[in-house]
Amino acid sequence: MSKIGSVKTPVGRKAMLLGSGELGKEVAIELQRMGVEVVACDRYDNAPAMQVAHSSRTLNMLDPQALRQAIEEERPDHVIPEVEAIATPTLVELEKEGYHITPTANAAWLTMNREGIRRLAAEELELPTSPYRFANTKEEFIKAVKEIGIPCVVKPVMSSSGHGQSTIKSAEDIEAAWTEAQEGGRAGAGRVIVEGFVDFDYEITLLTVRSVSGTTFCEPIGHIQVNGDYRQSWQPQPMHRKAIKQAQTIARKITDALGGYGIFGVELFVKDDNVIFSEVSPRPHDTGMVTMISQELSEFALHVRALLGLPVPEIRFLGASASRAVVVEGDSDQVVFDNLEKVLREPGVQMRIFGKPSVKGHRRMAVILATDETVAAARAKAERAYKALKINML
Repeated sequence: MSKIGSVKTPVGRKAMLLGSGELGKEVAIELQRMGVEVVACDRYDNAPAMQVAHSSRTLNMLDPQALRQAIEEERPDHVIPEVEAIATPTLVELEKEGYHITPTANAAWLTMNREGIRRLAAEELELPTSPYRFANTKEEFIKAVKEIGIPCVVKPVMSSSGHGQSTIKSAEDIEAAWTEAQEGGRAGAGRVIVEGFVDFDYEITLLTVRSVSGTTFCEPIGHIQVNGDYRQSWQPQPMHRKAIKQAQTIARKITDALGGYGIFGVELFVKDDNVIFSEVSPRPHDTGMVTMISQELSEFALHVRALLGLPVPEIRFLGASASRAVVVEGDSDQVVFDNLEKVLREPGVQMRIFGKPSVKGHRRMAVILATDETVAAARAKAERAYKALKINML
């Protein structure tokens, strides 16, 4: 029998978020709705989830000693990784010592590094994937590009939100792609993956929930990315039944292999009715922010229910919806969102401002959500709201 006692008492539950961005913020809110004490951690002060958590810690989560010290001092009932840049071998050790890692320490370890998850998917589970090679040095990288062929996609094995990712369209792009990958990795310069270019009609995120109720799936989410960074998403992505079943089969296999309870963002390419595995995140997915308006329980609420050991009897979809990421470019610690009365003038439009303290270069700072009778209408409504928004940097 699952129980949750009064917060901040010996019978209460405590959760520790490792990563406190916009996704972690929503997880923190959902945890608090269930009466769970939240400790938010990140590498910088005043991160979004820290603004709503009971307490917070600022630390380098790639530092094994600092990570272990923070967890041992807090002694949380649930350790919830929300980013890739974590000393995952330490999580593996702590799990063996009795700490509960969401969904499992092994899942966090495998998916933090693109090599681990790709080898699991392609070589152990024999799921369909794009051709790939790994490279440690520039010489190995050039050889890998030659073997895979042009065009191809280059990514650091450790990165997120498109950082360090680029597409090689001609031989002239090779040098720049190597530099981008070395500068964009979350853990600094290092190993990269070169992937063959996949011919696909569209790509989806299939949010997959593992809970005491079994495995359940959200409606497929279509999305547009720019250099691997999400810009738009919508739900549902129209798909033939055959493709949906194949996508669910792939998602079930990879999430069963990872194990544990929680939500997984399974990224897939679709060509005709053929589905190809791309990546998986053992946590809420950025494209899944659309579920804050499209579902009775958002991906964040589903994640919290599952990781707390509570049932997810159904996932109730409310209707065609869309999201539009607000990516701000510039250098400022005083960002102002203006003209909001026009952004929100249409029925069925919502906005979430993440509360990130500053931007340097480019950074996702907010998201616009919209719902309508059809996906096309919802996407158009979200785009109108986005175009009405004005960003001022002081």
